[in-house]
Amino acid sequence: MILFSLRCAAGHEFEGWFRDGDGFDAQQKAGEVACPDCGDTQIEKAVMAPRIGRSRERTPPVSPAQMRAALVELRRQVETNCDYVGERFAEEARRIHYREVDPRGIYGEASAEESRELAEEGISFGRIPWIPTTDA
Repeated sequence: MILFSLRCAAGHEFEGWFRDGDGFDAQQKAGEVACPDCGDTQIEKAVMAPRIGRSRERTPPVSPAQMRAALVELRRQVETNCDYVGERFAEEARRIHYREVDPRGIYGEASAEESRELAEEGISFGRIPWIPTTDA
């Protein structure tokens, strides 16, 4: 298996696993590789750094402060780049998935049942621990 960094015509970057380079080429030519953000099938390999294994070096564990800072930054990015749809999250995610509206990044709230139903329908979404932006 090989991991490729990929990019769609809109500039979204994502990763994909393939049996080998020929497997990617065949799937890409058949239009079977699609951007998870916008559904575009005009996909190309993006520049990627080689992964070099380091057998003796260990990465120090992430501290709680580093984890919190990363989650606060993630929240800032989501709030800056996505539309807040509140409790209409499941409904809006379906509309985007079924191409009833233009694709865009959204965030909001969904119940456990709504989340289960979205997953059963094959609609991709993620749950993010929503860290308060202040210590208060």
